[in-house]
Amino acid sequence: MDMLKIAIPNKGRLSEKIYDLLNSAGLVFPSKDERTLQVTTKDEKYSIIFVRTQDIPMFVENSIADIGFTGFDILTELKADVEKIMDLDFGYCEMVVAVKEEDSYKTSSDLPQNLKIATSFPNIAREYFEKLGKTPKIIEVSGATEITPRLGLSDVVVDITSSGSTLKSNKLRIIDKILKSSAIVIANKNLSAEKQEKTKTLLTALKSVIDAREKKYLMAHVPKSSLNEIRSFLPGLSSPTIMTLAGDDNNVVMHVVVDADKVFDSIDKLKKLGGQGILIMTVDQMVR
Repeated sequence: MDMLKIAIPNKGRLSEKIYDLLNSAGLVFPSKDERTLQVTTKDEKYSIIFVRTQDIPMFVENSIADIGFTGFDILTELKADVEKIMDLDFGYCEMVVAVKEEDSYKTSSDLPQNLKIATSFPNIAREYFEKLGKTPKIIEVSGATEITPRLGLSDVVVDITSSGSTLKSNKLRIIDKILKSSAIVIANKNLSAEKQEKTKTLLTALKSVIDAREKKYLMAHVPKSSLNEIRSFLPGLSSPTIMTLAGDDNNVVMHVVVDADKVFDSIDKLKKLGGQGILIMTVDQMVR
């Protein structure tokens, strides 16, 4: 049996979310700690390799891993010859150009020619500024990029931010945005037919978990006379499932999947229409 090797980040919030997502999708792995390098499911169909987020595209390109979870920004920087097969719903951030608060520059086009740029993304930064007709000196750093202008190491930073708070705390101001990024799934371009099928099955399971997180399962006893009105605001995935109640000709049991952000209003409307015994449950997976 050909085991599917999955590379995920070895630390950080992205690592935790991906590991939880895989477990929620049904891939049950043994417990791990910070020193764990690899874990395998009991059926030995899937294996997780824990590596640096920046290394995952290269691991996948060189068949060390079959698929990997990384960021779109990292894939863009490294230009690895892999296939992007899924966008995930977390890890959102933006790559920006930032200068010191007191600088007068409005956009990147205003920056002088001989500027020094500190970044962890030298390829993206260089291409971006070359398109603007500039040839900056790129200073590659592996972290704490936002402190470099105050230390005199750089004039500008190209960095990733989710809220901009770290840049502001270091008295930097965003003047341009280069790209948007989020967590993605990538795959080796030469997977065997068996591994392609396993990957397809895994992606379906992942999507079912992601979709389910935005839904709630609602059950309630409702009057038959109110069904048409209830359908107008609780359509469900297609339409509510209606079941009869033993010995009750006036009420039925309604089962429906609703958007999580509409649950509060739905309960209020149901109660006004005579709904009783309302039960709300989480949805673990939802396969369409």
